[in-house]
Amino acid sequence: MKQMKTALEFNITQRMPGTLARAGVIKTPHGDIETPAFIVGGTKATVKALTPEQVTDLGGQSILANTYHLMLRPGADIVKAAGGLGKFMNYSGPTFTDSGGFQVFSLGVAYKKGIDAVAHTEKGDASQATKSAEQLVKITEKGAHFRSHLDGQKLLMTPESSMELQHAIGADIHMAFDECPAPLAPPYYLIEAVDRTHAWAERCLARHQELNTEHAKVNEPLQALYGVVQGARDEKLRRGSATFLGKRDFDGYGLGGVFEPGEIPTVVKWMNETLPEGKPRHLLGMGSQPADLFLGVEYGVDTFDCVAPTRQARNGALYTYDGRINITNVKYKADFTPIDAECDCYTCQGYTKAYLNHLFKSDEILASTLASIHNERFVVRTVDLIRESLKDGSFYDYKKQFLTRYYGDTLPAGVTLG
Repeated sequence: MKQMKTALEFNITQRMPGTLARAGVIKTPHGDIETPAFIVGGTKATVKALTPEQVTDLGGQSILANTYHLMLRPGADIVKAAGGLGKFMNYSGPTFTDSGGFQVFSLGVAYKKGIDAVAHTEKGDASQATKSAEQLVKITEKGAHFRSHLDGQKLLMTPESSMELQHAIGADIHMAFDECPAPLAPPYYLIEAVDRTHAWAERCLARHQELNTEHAKVNEPLQALYGVVQGARDEKLRRGSATFLGKRDFDGYGLGGVFEPGEIPTVVKWMNETLPEGKPRHLLGMGSQPADLFLGVEYGVDTFDCVAPTRQARNGALYTYDGRINITNVKYKADFTPIDAECDCYTCQGYTKAYLNHLFKSDEILASTLASIHNERFVVRTVDLIRESLKDGSFYDYKKQFLTRYYGDTLPAGVTLG
């Protein structure tokens, strides 16, 4: 493939009047991504239970890996020595890495408690350590000091080291190192976290540009960097963060934080109304249910990533156009129909609910593979069809048809069919 002169190009090919929705193409050194698109979650340089060839066959256009996990195992130096993320995992398509920030901050008060990110409960300076002996992180202006969840080793991640790790891993698109506080953290702390995210973003950008200069000198592909917008559920902070980052020379933007579907029409809208229109926007860690996909696209999201499709598949939770089912339920023991008769995935073309039920009940490894193929294809295909509906003007008809059928009379809070 001819090397690009820029790290990334983004062309908007279609807009939906009266909304922030658009279709387009992201061009990277390893291929194009038609947007909107669902980016398949490959946290540790693997999509769990699937080969890269299977990801491509089910329509996945790109894979996202996690910097935090890869720095711990096998180490960014090993990935670099292998020729970068794509060669290491035998995948030739476009790749993303997130910064590892969410995982690092989740080692704070969220650690082992099922909380989504770090929260501070009393006023104090930014360098205070979290209180519990189990909590493994403290934050300073320099970066995040933390202990590995694997062996307790003391580590420090800074904006500069995050960039160095991501460039060593060698994905096409990186995320700036940001602080991701809990949505309900005190207002004073949210302001501190946004300010720190902005300071870190500028440091990330400076180091990223230095590293790209080094790549150019040896004729290596350039790598792209997205700034990550923060601000929890505060409109002033979200719009302010989008304005600040939008004035910097990022290739695109990550929409950071933890959202309920009902918050997308507000929080995501605030950001995407403010960010530069001509650059791509990635909703980080979003897509665990179909409503996320429709709402995200409607409010200006170009790409999503989420590990939920394979995670849920491994637990026997399978998507169908009539809602999610638990394939381990006894009623599927003698059901010799496909998971979904309308699905075109490899699993549905050759296997039955009864066989999947048997595999799960027998604790067979193949259960995870067949279930994951189906769930990933279901989500990828749904976003593909959303993209087509933008192009032919049928978005709202498709949204109403799909969500009514999938959820019935129990739409998620805040989700409307209009």
